[in-house]
Amino acid sequence: MAGRRMSELPKAYEPQAVEAKWYSAWLDGKCFEADPVSAKDGYSIVIPPPNVTGILHLGHVLNNALQDILARRARQEGKEVLWLPGTDHAGIATQAKVERELRESEGKTRRDLGREEFLKRVWDWKDHHGGIIIQQLKRLGCSCDWSRERFTMDPAYSKWVSQVFVDLFREGLIYRGKRIVNWCPVSLTALSDEEVIMTPQRSKLYYMKYEVAGLPGEYLRISTTRPETLMGDTAVAVNPKDPRFAKYIGRHVVRPFPHAEIPVIADDHVDMEFGTGALKITPAHDKADFEIGARHNLPIIDVLTPDGHINCPECPDLHGMERFAARKVAAKKLEDMGALEKTEEYDNNVGFSERAHVPIEPRISMQWFLKYPCVKEAADAVANGEIQFRPERWAKTYAHWMENLQDWCISRQLWWGHQIPVWYRKDKLGELTQAESLDTSHQTHGDLYVGVEPPADPENWVRDEDVMDTWFSSWLWPFATMSDVGDSSATLKKFYPTADLVTGPDIIFFWVARMIMAGYRFAGELPFRNVYFTSIIRDLQGRKMSKSLGNSPDPIDLMEKYGADGLRFGLLRIAPVGSDLRFDETSVEEGRNFANKLYNACRFRQMGGEISNLKFEISNGAALPPYHLDIMAKLDKLAADLKESYAEYRFGEIAQLLYEFLWSEFCDKFLEAVKLDLRESATAEAREAALGVFDTVMARYLQLMSPYMPHITEELSARMGYVAEGDFLMTRPLPAAPLLAGLPAEAVAAAQQQAADIYETAGRLRNLKAEYKVATRKDVKFIVKGASGWLANETKVLALLVGASEIVLDDAYDAPKGTPASVTPVGEIYLPLEGLIDVAAERLRLTKEIEKIRAEVARAESKLSNPSFVDRAPAAVVEQERARLDDWRAKLTQLDEMLAALA
Repeated sequence: MAGRRMSELPKAYEPQAVEAKWYSAWLDGKCFEADPVSAKDGYSIVIPPPNVTGILHLGHVLNNALQDILARRARQEGKEVLWLPGTDHAGIATQAKVERELRESEGKTRRDLGREEFLKRVWDWKDHHGGIIIQQLKRLGCSCDWSRERFTMDPAYSKWVSQVFVDLFREGLIYRGKRIVNWCPVSLTALSDEEVIMTPQRSKLYYMKYEVAGLPGEYLRISTTRPETLMGDTAVAVNPKDPRFAKYIGRHVVRPFPHAEIPVIADDHVDMEFGTGALKITPAHDKADFEIGARHNLPIIDVLTPDGHINCPECPDLHGMERFAARKVAAKKLEDMGALEKTEEYDNNVGFSERAHVPIEPRISMQWFLKYPCVKEAADAVANGEIQFRPERWAKTYAHWMENLQDWCISRQLWWGHQIPVWYRKDKLGELTQAESLDTSHQTHGDLYVGVEPPADPENWVRDEDVMDTWFSSWLWPFATMSDVGDSSATLKKFYPTADLVTGPDIIFFWVARMIMAGYRFAGELPFRNVYFTSIIRDLQGRKMSKSLGNSPDPIDLMEKYGADGLRFGLLRIAPVGSDLRFDETSVEEGRNFANKLYNACRFRQMGGEISNLKFEISNGAALPPYHLDIMAKLDKLAADLKESYAEYRFGEIAQLLYEFLWSEFCDKFLEAVKLDLRESATAEAREAALGVFDTVMARYLQLMSPYMPHITEELSARMGYVAEGDFLMTRPLPAAPLLAGLPAEAVAAAQQQAADIYETAGRLRNLKAEYKVATRKDVKFIVKGASGWLANETKVLALLVGASEIVLDDAYDAPKGTPASVTPVGEIYLPLEGLIDVAAERLRLTKEIEKIRAEVARAESKLSNPSFVDRAPAAVVEQERARLDDWRAKLTQLDEMLAALA
């Protein structure tokens, strides 16, 4: 242990000042900075980059507190730790914010400014609003290596993104083609399938009839949820196996508006059970319809503008109308024409834009796509356990997605982001932009230039306007943050692959799966070995946290109120493995209260003053009281249990173990048991032994607690003299051996059993006092018969724990009939009541209480004997009533025994 000089603790713990002081000290001491040439084993973890203009929410707190715990624990285990931080440029979200501000403040659009000026505005916005979340993470105590902070739009990182595009294009894995994509009519960009949230909706199913051409009065009945797109219908499809429609295949029906004859085609895709069994085919506005149209060579008619308005001049009453308003008008128009037979309520899932929160549009668009690389390697890595998912059930979700991969639409119609590194020759621009597809063959012919750097004669080329999906940059995060293109840096060699990834299950496809594929393709191996999926935080009603619901507290406010350590510990203590977290602010308050408990325990210790040296040797265990050996043995067990729980990523369990040790074992038991040794009447040897054990146990406990509550543990270690001035608790390695490693296991076990017997006996005797309404009396006396031989040395401690004037050992004691007694681990113990209570008054009180309890028992028995209640009431209510009856009966038995004891 370090030098023994203490620094007095103030009366009250002020977390804000302490946390700011120590975080600054850690930064000044470069405690977070990783050394890539260190001889220590490397440990690394990369932060899931938050949006650069984002602000901290409780999900961030949980995720980053867990990462901080892993990083701090790894440092204690003697590893060289790199926790690499950074932020994401968040293409859609950031551009939307700047565009909104531009509209509101200047009444302009990005195209009014032009690309160069608009991007300047975005960078200004980023510089002004960006970085807030980084400061908030520092406020939380995150021990990231801030000297290595990265941003996905940094020049070096951007070069990685472009190089990866170029490499994959040259391999034939990236191509441009006209496809049905998920289109956001608010953000005006394509989205990947993973950016679309399928959401249950109450819709309507419209039943229409199309007249069969050449057969007046004969109709084909069709059902649809989208009558507003019928202007784009180019066929009606039926299943070739459906006998109801066999005679119509090859004929034509009349589209109501604009009036046109369209063919009836047969396709196996049509579900005979859905609606009427006949499906209107709108290739421009439905993915399945597009595929059917391609099989039957149908024309494509796009009747929607990019922002979701009707584009059909032939129908002036609909042209220019917003899509959902047009749905009602189109249905009314069909009704007026006699073509709408009925409308039904219909529950279905509708895809919503993850960012804009509006229904997406399936839309024909020319986009860039990626055929995923290294799919087998990525799937096998999780299947064979090279990468461990925790909880394991997410491995099945991952495997299912990997087995059903669709090509990734990687282009976005934005300006903020990594611009696609493709240039078109000016004299071929029209031809290339209208081409159905583009691939490496066009580059071979010199019509297309794809490269990290611009072409040598830029005046002859026009660059593709689109940018890449934000996830196309972040899938490179584990290795692109550690090295430049073509440079195998010392950092990469030391810290890649990373050890752990902590993230949410909602981005298992967006990010986790793609990082694994990218790791194998561009770094030659897996990017991480363990993936821990955090809980989703909900309120007590089970709702997701959101600003609109007003159920999402500001973490900064919570830290101001309870301290960062209180927030961290309170949140982690209720964080389950594999299920949602129900947040309640009282848990954070309990975290603050726990910090105060720890602080006050150390203040209590300081009242004992300095000790020059430890007056006992742990190796001579026989000289120590059982309570001393017991608490040290429990600390050793705590350390072992924590090691096991860390290995299994059971973070909530770790917090609970730390909580129970301090509160129950150390404060409620050990500190109470040694108070006699701290009184002026105690011998100097006993006093210094008690203080020495306190210091020995507390010094190690603070180290074990440090990853969870880093600030207060650093403060107390310094103030208590456990860490020398200029050193830091957070950088100190964990002890190599248990405290009691040198003692015989039998001696320790015997001491622990004695301590356990005393603590259990004290609890039973306190209950006995409470039963007879003398809980607060300190003048009670207990008499023990058949006492264990060692008890004579511990009667004073037992009396102190019970709150008794004395504990008398008397095997000859002849207890008067009815004397309250308890059978305990140390013997049969009696509580003489003479002079303590008014026996007559107590008998009267018990008699009245018994009458009340009997009435409750009779009421419950009557209720449960009534068949109408048992058969009709909910099972949970009946079970609750049975449990209540059992409780009343037990209470009645106890009161009868107490009354008999007073006879």
